[in-house]
Amino acid sequence: MLNLFISLPKDRREAAKIEKARQYEETRKNRIFNPRIRLIGVDKDALKKQMAEKKARDEDEKAREEAHRLKLLRDNEIALELEKEVVKRRRKLDEEINEFRLQYQRKEDRRDFDLYDPDYLKKSLPARVMDDDPRLSISGAQKFEGEDMEANKRKKYQMEQQKIWLQQQIDERIQAEKDKKLAEFAYDEMVLARDERSKQLESLENECKRQLDEATARFNQALSAEQATQRRMQEMRDLEDKRAEIYNAITGDFLTENPDTAISCLGLNRIIGSQYKGMHPHEKEAIRKEQLQQIEENKMKREAEKKLESDWAELSNYMLSTVALNEQEIKKRQRELNRQLYEQNKLLCMQQRKNKELTEEFVKSAGATEEFYNQFNKSTR
Repeated sequence: MLNLFISLPKDRREAAKIEKARQYEETRKNRIFNPRIRLIGVDKDALKKQMAEKKARDEDEKAREEAHRLKLLRDNEIALELEKEVVKRRRKLDEEINEFRLQYQRKEDRRDFDLYDPDYLKKSLPARVMDDDPRLSISGAQKFEGEDMEANKRKKYQMEQQKIWLQQQIDERIQAEKDKKLAEFAYDEMVLARDERSKQLESLENECKRQLDEATARFNQALSAEQATQRRMQEMRDLEDKRAEIYNAITGDFLTENPDTAISCLGLNRIIGSQYKGMHPHEKEAIRKEQLQQIEENKMKREAEKKLESDWAELSNYMLSTVALNEQEIKKRQRELNRQLYEQNKLLCMQQRKNKELTEEFVKSAGATEEFYNQFNKSTR
């Protein structure tokens, strides 16, 4: 469902104002409802003394803090100087150690250097230099009948093939880097698209909330106008009733001293002394008209109430339908966004799997060379 209870900055400010007012009210209650403060008051001298003591404590605390701050600054400066001196001495010592190693601890001067000399094979002679090498003997097993005399050509061909393989590996590595950059670019595009979708959904939700607020405001205005109309009608009816009451009182038999009020109910010719006020046909007709008017007014009032209830029900149905349509649209767009994200993630996963396979193939095919091992044991770090 549509979440209408999102905490906005305006809502947080209103909540802060309400909390501040509540705290102020609680403080005011404590001050007013405290009989000691209300009846006796407070000791101004004691308050002044407390304020002076508090001010003195604050000044002492500030002085201690300032002294502590200055001490920390001095300690930091001393520590920085000491650290610079230690770094300088350590650097000088390292330079002296490296200089000593370069002069007196060279690997060429070691007794067992010939055992791990990387150029030992380059310096030593091969077992067979030529076919008529005088070092060759019968038991040396260096020369046989039917030997391949195309060894030099074959070696040259093998070197060319190794160059081709190396160039192919370089091309594959360059292509792998390009594929990696393309994958990173696609991922960045996907992230930007996802952020744009999120912004669109947020704007849509704000628009729905704005429309709902406008519909509520229109309903409140209509309800306020209807209530004002009812109040005016009630005031008019009350005014008419008062006018009728005044008119009846003025034109009544009691003030007009109608002689017919003295006629007895036991006979038309009998008169009583209590000034009986009888009812004439025209008075009954007036009462009947008033009753009919009241009946008509009650009928109009019930029709107005029915109309108000129907308007309220119509507005409620409209608001519910609007919210339902907006919720369906949001769900539809969310499903479409989830589907697009799934497709993009699926494509990205395939691309990453392909890159991983190419990387593993490159790692397996590219073995470690002598240059890789020669980069170690070059310094003290």
